[in-house]
Amino acid sequence: MAVSLQSYLEEKTSFIEQHLTSLLEREGVPATLYESMAYSLMAGGKRLRPMLVLAVLEALDKPVERGIPYAAALEMIHTYSLIHDDLPAMDDDDLRRGKPTNHKVFGEATAILAGDALLTRAFGLIAERYLNDPDVKAETVVRLVAELGKRAGATGMVGGQMADIEGEGKQLSLAELEYIHKHKTGDLLIAALRGGGYLAEATEKQMDALTQYGRNIGLAFQIQDDILNVEGDSSQLGKAVGSDADRQKATYPALIGMDESKARLLQLVAEAKQVLRSAGMDHSALMPLADYVMERKK
Repeated sequence: MAVSLQSYLEEKTSFIEQHLTSLLEREGVPATLYESMAYSLMAGGKRLRPMLVLAVLEALDKPVERGIPYAAALEMIHTYSLIHDDLPAMDDDDLRRGKPTNHKVFGEATAILAGDALLTRAFGLIAERYLNDPDVKAETVVRLVAELGKRAGATGMVGGQMADIEGEGKQLSLAELEYIHKHKTGDLLIAALRGGGYLAEATEKQMDALTQYGRNIGLAFQIQDDILNVEGDSSQLGKAVGSDADRQKATYPALIGMDESKARLLQLVAEAKQVLRSAGMDHSALMPLADYVMERKK
């Protein structure tokens, strides 16, 4: 990259956040509900999923503006999942990104509804913004909705969350642990990459490469999360360290050890970058973003 990864992250984060609030419905929305939605949506974060959408468009020489509605929709779905994940019935967390979790500020009922509203807004936003866009075919809009519905739903992220809950306090196999990670974290990253591919009119070979890249960095992302939950700095993470062990959650370090977890992390990122090389996309920001997934501290 011509600019440093840190500069790229800062530039794209700012670009994404400029559009997020404007794409969040406000007119006709009860004030408390809107405040709850905006509180979590604009609470910071890595913005990795929307960033991947934009990076794919850049890699395939298409305008990044085309990806804004889909990128924002992804971040809304990611945010809804975090709001619900933090609830007492799920992970029962008090902090998210260094701030009180949504239900701690607005109450459980409002937090649940804010998550519901962000999820439904995401799909409405995709249809609404692309419906009359001459650069985006109607077939592409249908593909985007289908991709996101599949990756975020019962066979994807939600299914992974269910498996994660059922795995607490149990001795899981490596295959069971990977199922959780691939779906709970990886599927939404794949949705970002494949959605960017659809919007950029990627070839079948490029779509296959983006999918494999997404599988690898999704698993790598979760392994790094597991590592940081043991070795991280709570002031950087914005949440408590050691919470996985306290809840007896299955993690890579607990199952295969810290050294093997770090070795697996390196292998996954190396393979992800090799996939990009094979598809001719190794000139793009997707390469350093793979390293970022591995090297991040929060």
